[in-house]
Amino acid sequence: MRIGIAGYGNLGRGVEAAVTNAQDMELVGIFTRRDPSTVKVATDAPVYAWNDMAAYADKIDVMVLCGGSATDLPAQTPELAKTFCVVDSFDTHAHIPDHFANVDAAAREAGTLGVISCGWDPGLFSLARLYASAVMPNGADYTFWGRGVSQGHSDAIRRIPGVADARQYTVPVPEALAAARSGSNPELTTRQKHTRECFVVAEPDANLAAIEEAIVTMPNYFSDYDTTVTFITQEELNAKHAGLPHGGTVIRSGRTGLNDEFGDTIEFSLNLDSNPHFTGSVLASVARAVYRMRQDGQVGARTMFDIPPAMLSPLSAEELRAHLM
Repeated sequence: MRIGIAGYGNLGRGVEAAVTNAQDMELVGIFTRRDPSTVKVATDAPVYAWNDMAAYADKIDVMVLCGGSATDLPAQTPELAKTFCVVDSFDTHAHIPDHFANVDAAAREAGTLGVISCGWDPGLFSLARLYASAVMPNGADYTFWGRGVSQGHSDAIRRIPGVADARQYTVPVPEALAAARSGSNPELTTRQKHTRECFVVAEPDANLAAIEEAIVTMPNYFSDYDTTVTFITQEELNAKHAGLPHGGTVIRSGRTGLNDEFGDTIEFSLNLDSNPHFTGSVLASVARAVYRMRQDGQVGARTMFDIPPAMLSPLSAEELRAHLM
């Protein structure tokens, strides 16, 4: 399967590693909006200019998009779906229906296939919520993220004028996590479940008050949470916040039995050393599924809900039944 990577930041490096390690995939090239001669990659993959991408339409089976959800993917995914089968990690939950519709329209017109919002949330956590609610309809879902660095939220902060660099940590509230695990099905607001910690490097002479106000009032990202903003130096950010760990938990608690006499809890959790490398691995597995689904004649937009699980795996159906069933 011939794979291309569009964008080469942290997530692009994660996809690069996952595709390189997959025996059924070939990394055709990495496309960047920077000067390709200035981009140093971790492998021997060639680097091409973004504007030259269309010339590789017949050489790439699936293009994996590694831009940010705030401003990149809403425009890039439907645009590139006019030429390539695509996979993205769009993670602004409130805007997924609109993003899906835009990609679906572009892909259907072009006869391509695009799977959006892949990763671990949305993505694997979405599947965990689906499976849990399907087998235990009488219950309640709880999703907790962190403590970890959110790439999308950090990117959103870096887009604010006057910000040179930033890291954003999502932090579960311990009391809320314990209440969800208790089986009592508490009603928890968004603000009660998580706090957000932002560490920001400002450009010289930037208006710190304006930056903080822009962060804490940002809809879909920070406005619904108790958010703290701490301004630090680039040296401190590099020393204390260079890593990109993350993780989280999906919990569903509810009742089963003829008269709801049994209390049950389902929990799915992740603990990640590198958020972008894990997310890149999810994107690579979805690229495999996109390749196979397109061979079956599918076009338009899809999500991970629409992918048969076996299509994600490099193993054959016989191997899956023998080793994983």
